Amino acid sequence: MEHQHGEASGPDHGLGGVGHHGPGAHGVNEQGYRGPHRFDDPELWTARFESDERTSWQRPDEVVASLGLAEDAIVADIGAGTGYFAVRLAAAAPAGRVYAVDIETPMVEWLATRAKREGLTNMSAVQGGPDGPALPEPVDLLFMCNVFHHVAEPVAYFAGLADQLRPGARVVIVDFRKQFEEGDPGPPAAMRLSADETAAKLAEAGYIETGRNLELLEHQYLLEFRRK
Repeated sequence: MEHQHGEASGPDHGLGGVGHHGPGAHGVNEQGYRGPHRFDDPELWTARFESDERTSWQRPDEVVASLGLAEDAIVADIGAGTGYFAVRLAAAAPAGRVYAVDIETPMVEWLATRAKREGLTNMSAVQGGPDGPALPEPVDLLFMCNVFHHVAEPVAYFAGLADQLRPGARVVIVDFRKQFEEGDPGPPAAMRLSADETAAKLAEAGYIETGRNLELLEHQYLLEFRRK
């Protein structure tokens, strides 16, 4: 799904190893709504997921800039979808490596094609699985945008990521605020978690919160964590 959320009638967003909402769940579109749709035509959905409308509120360049990535950072974008954030992360870490992870095979194929087409030699597409992202190597940053509320068992999922993080690695989660008004982007209220609720899940999984930004984005919060 990545982090793409603009069309309420879109397909699911590959969740890069979180298994959507769990076995048997319907897909989740880029705006976060459950539904039976699939990513059958990534090129078609790229036009929707990467629209100017979404960019106006998602502010992807500002989000990436706020991460302060080192040029040689190793990054995992979990639930990369069409590569909306992954390509920007790759540009921000030109001497590093970005693993664009998705659970939907058509999206993984699309991500690989996009990296080649755009000359992003430091971006690799990774097929995620139902139990985790299966990263090729430990990373300095694990980035997850608009995906956390899809994770069926977040405590177990993040506890299992310990060996896929380098010493001092950061986990950054961007997700929708719990409060919203009709017409706002994002999933229905029942699917949302507050910043405090998300932080509590990560704490239970063995992480400490090291940063919180509630000002950068109008509809979302940005949280940063490290392993205890």
